[in-house]
Amino acid sequence: MPSLPPSGAFFRFGNARFFAALVRFWTWEIKDGEGKVKECIESASRCQTAKGKNGGIDLKLEEAAAAGRTGWTRSRTAWIKKELFRNKYVYLMLVPVIAYYAVFAYGPMYGLLMAFQKSYSPVRGILDGQWIGFDNFKMFFNSYYFERLIKNTLLLSLYSIAIGFPAPIVLALLLNEVRKKWFKSAVQTFSYMPHFISVVVVVGMLKTFSSLDGGLFNVIRGLFDLQPVMFLAEKDFFRPLYILSNIWQGAGWASIIFLAALSGIDPQLYEASRIDGAGRWRQLLHVTLPGILPTIVVMLILRLGAVMNADFQKILLMQTAPTYETSDVISTFVYRSGILEGNYTYSTAIGLFNGLINFGLLLLANAISRKVNSTSLW
Repeated sequence: MPSLPPSGAFFRFGNARFFAALVRFWTWEIKDGEGKVKECIESASRCQTAKGKNGGIDLKLEEAAAAGRTGWTRSRTAWIKKELFRNKYVYLMLVPVIAYYAVFAYGPMYGLLMAFQKSYSPVRGILDGQWIGFDNFKMFFNSYYFERLIKNTLLLSLYSIAIGFPAPIVLALLLNEVRKKWFKSAVQTFSYMPHFISVVVVVGMLKTFSSLDGGLFNVIRGLFDLQPVMFLAEKDFFRPLYILSNIWQGAGWASIIFLAALSGIDPQLYEASRIDGAGRWRQLLHVTLPGILPTIVVMLILRLGAVMNADFQKILLMQTAPTYETSDVISTFVYRSGILEGNYTYSTAIGLFNGLINFGLLLLANAISRKVNSTSLW
């Protein structure tokens, strides 16, 4: 009987990984004695009747199919009950997570109906609003800001993936080669610490470092006889500051999962490669990277599924009027339209469009990964 993935898989890779594991849990195929009838049915093209031992009676194909489905369903139900009882405390820990997503993720989806209405009134409610079909979507597609918003969102996300995604992998590989435990622990501690710093504090640090009066960046420029620059007021500096600060804040914390994957590689593979004359570089290419490739692929799929979701809070805090040309993204535009201007239906339509694009990219990335190297979320 195949075993389920460990319960930690439900929590390991965020929302998408959680629900993928949940889907696998309910759709897992269990083959037992009666389930063998199902296998016989699948080979019915090679035989006229399927024979299953049930009191010594030969079953016809239709009867075998019904018996196979019934037995398989009964066995799966019994196995699920047994598994739930055996690990009841583990699954009990899952209840708050399910409740959280039910209340704060799936419950608010009722409000998506506003995307197809002209306006929202708390008095009338959502169902009694004036329905206008896809007019809000058409208005967004034809708006002056549409191309700029899509361009900025994609560029920030793709640059973050191209530059920021490999950073924790490289850090994990470097830490894996360190033999001094005290030095490795010190580097890990210092690299993890920025993750616990608030985004507000990080942006405040950026403003301090880029200050015209004694800011670190301008002090360094002064060493090379360069004029001081207001970095956060220059559109050309917004993307580099955003991406590099994200790497500084998140690379150490993100490397934990890759370090865990590295620890799962069989040490005998390294010994065998050394016997074959492989050096550090060849071991990296032929043992280490293939060993963590499934983890890299899964994390990349999740990142691609969030391409349209830039870090709204950080962008909003870093944003200034002169940088709108490069810093204005879909999430900040939704904030201005919905919260500041009160145009809830229009902003809901934009948010729904954004979510559908992310969902489509997640499905596409997962399908491509499954075709290429058989690694996927589901």
